[in-house]
Formats: sequence, C-alpha cells, structure tokens
Amino acid sequence: MRAGEVSPARLAPAHPPRQSNAEGDSRDAAILLEDNFKEIAGFVALAIEAAAVLVVSFGAIQALAGVIALIFNRAANEVAGRQIWLRFATWILLALEFALAADIVRTAVAPTWDDITKLAVIATIRTMLNYFLAKDIASFERGAE
Repeated sequence: MRAGEVSPARLAPAHPPRQSNAEGDSRDAAILLEDNFKEIAGFVALAIEAAAVLVVSFGAIQALAGVIALIFNRAANEVAGRQIWLRFATWILLALEFALAADIVRTAVAPTWDDITKLAVIATIRTMLNYFLAKDIASFERGAE
C-alpha cells in the first residue's frame, strides 16, 4: 500500500447497516406499544388512587362534622357515635375497592412474578379488611333494627 492510500478494511463501516425485517420491526412496535400502554395504565391507576383519597377525605370530613355536631348539640352517645362510624366505614370500604382497582390496573400490563406476588398479598390484605369491616357494618345494622 502506498502513502496516502486507505485500506479497504478502513472504508467498511464498523457495523453493517441494519437490514429491515418484518419480525424485528414488529417486535420493536410491540415493545413501544407495551411501554405506551404501561404509561397509560399508570396514569389511570393514579387517577383511581386519587379518587380513593377523595372518597376517604370526604368520609373523614363527614365523620368529623358529625362528631362536632354531636358535641355542640350535647347529644353524643354510643348509638350516635356508631352511626357516624358506620357512615365513615362505608366510605373506607369504597376507598379500599378503588385502591385495589388501581393495583390491578397497574399490574395488568406485562406483570412480572414479583408484581403478581405483591398484588396477591395486597389483594388478600384489602379483601380481609373489607370482609371484616363489612361484617362489622352488617352486625351494627342488625343491632340497630
């Protein structure tokens, strides 16, 4: 090779240009679609969690207003307190359902086994809370009749 000449090996690109194939393009499109869907599901789950916070907040404000009204009216007794608790417990049950729905939405898109395990534990705990709270509500309603 003479001075100033470039070897043919140096002219070749380091990586050959990627040839477009249908399988590779469809895999890339699927990954992009999955990523977009995960992001959308995250926003939906966040909105559902925000609804749960609003439900609990509304129930807490309602319960606090009820307690304050009882104190000012000097009508505080066990039955009135249980009625306030019953209304508040109903709002908490609704919020638990919203929170569980948010967890399901968040985990619905391409979950890993770790995600599924966490969802199962959370769902079990929330279902148990829901069951016992609903049982207490039913028992109170039967006792009030």
